[in-house]
Amino acid sequence: MPVQMPDISLGLMLPEILVALLAMALLLMSAWYGKEGRGTIGWMSIFGIGLAALAIMIGGGTGETTFGGMFVDDTFARYMKLLLLIATVLPLLISFNYVHDNKMDGGEYYVITLFSMLGGMFMVSSGDFVMLYLGLELMSLSIYVLAAFKRNDQKSSEAGLKYFILGSLASGILLYGISLIYGSFGTVSYTGIAEALANSHGHVTPAVGLGMVMIVGGLSFKVAAAPFHMWAPDVYEGAPTSVTAFMASMPKVAAFAVLYRVLIITFPALHSQWGPLLQFLAIASLAVGSFAAIAQTNIKRMLAYSSIGHVGFLLIGLSTGTSDGYQSVLLYLTIYIIMNTGAFALILILNRGGIGDELTDFKGLAKKRPFLAVLMATFMFSMGGIPPLAGFIGKLYIFMAAIKAGMISIAIAGVLFSAVGAFYYLRVVKYMYFDEAKSDFSMPVSSASQAVIVMSGVIMLVWGVFPGSLLSWTETTVRMFQ
Repeated sequence: MPVQMPDISLGLMLPEILVALLAMALLLMSAWYGKEGRGTIGWMSIFGIGLAALAIMIGGGTGETTFGGMFVDDTFARYMKLLLLIATVLPLLISFNYVHDNKMDGGEYYVITLFSMLGGMFMVSSGDFVMLYLGLELMSLSIYVLAAFKRNDQKSSEAGLKYFILGSLASGILLYGISLIYGSFGTVSYTGIAEALANSHGHVTPAVGLGMVMIVGGLSFKVAAAPFHMWAPDVYEGAPTSVTAFMASMPKVAAFAVLYRVLIITFPALHSQWGPLLQFLAIASLAVGSFAAIAQTNIKRMLAYSSIGHVGFLLIGLSTGTSDGYQSVLLYLTIYIIMNTGAFALILILNRGGIGDELTDFKGLAKKRPFLAVLMATFMFSMGGIPPLAGFIGKLYIFMAAIKAGMISIAIAGVLFSAVGAFYYLRVVKYMYFDEAKSDFSMPVSSASQAVIVMSGVIMLVWGVFPGSLLSWTETTVRMFQ
């Protein structure tokens, strides 16, 4: 019998095709022009991301598939891809001066960032485990290189090596889990596995349960959930600050999109198993993120532990197994990207003056640069969940979803850990407003960085007071999981 080829509709992959063509063209341009062309390459990368965003917004998102169901184009994929683009373009905008000041070979920097984002886009639209793994490796390998991009810096090289070794281990765990699932069902398709589970009426082999646990464990490494968080503090500190701003947001969006696909679409029948597993990871992440950050003196290490705590809140929402919980995760993730990038933008601004990596570097900032201090305080208060900022709305909806799902003890634990976490955020505010300045803070602020921090600060305030539009977007996105 002749082999029937799957229907292929490249139009569904237009955003990915645009990014791939742009990245390859800019790679050739980087080799041709060298360091002299890095500014042009950077702005062309921004322009290309804008084109990809336009292609996403004008597309259908009707749930069509291509390549035999390997690639899915639905409303969830479109929303998460827009988050991916935002989580990429904002760090790129604030990294122009950093790349120039540190004499980094900017052409390759922007190209590798685009390839990493492309891998994340494939993960978001994955319809089976093969596409998931291909996208994951493209994203991860690119970030390994970015983490070690400052080749002459020992900390950067060490960060890249640590991330590579531990990331390879996590990828192996994920791949072994996928092999167990394939061996049990004879398919790697999300929908195919879900149908097989539905027909089994809840009777699954131990191999299926072990495979699911290993898949969740591999993905937990990518989001830095405890106890798979050991790489995050060292890599956040050692990697170039612009890369840290990127890896703190973009990979989390891609990994949580995959968790949606794998848990909600593939394993909905096993919620009684993965729900408690996510709750354990959530509490562990909240505990590690809240208490370990208190002892940090380096702000990038502090934000690394902070991100682990934020992942804990996200896992609470996902573990509920309800549409309210799924919406709260999208809401929190969207807010997290904006406020986290704003905080790193302030750090990069201070880096231009040779400071900004230590918490004490922020002493007296309010007296010298009150505008920057107000914005940094806004991001710290929002991360701490203090009203009327957007971070409060994000945590509120996470806790409301948990309570509606009957997870009252988890919600109470989340509130307590949030109170503990507020300490190290308020410590930064205390340094800025109540301590004497150690520096004159005379560093220049580029127009791009200023635009990013002002926009981020305004969004935190507007979404905190008027969250209606964001709630509407996230509610529309999660309807497909009902």
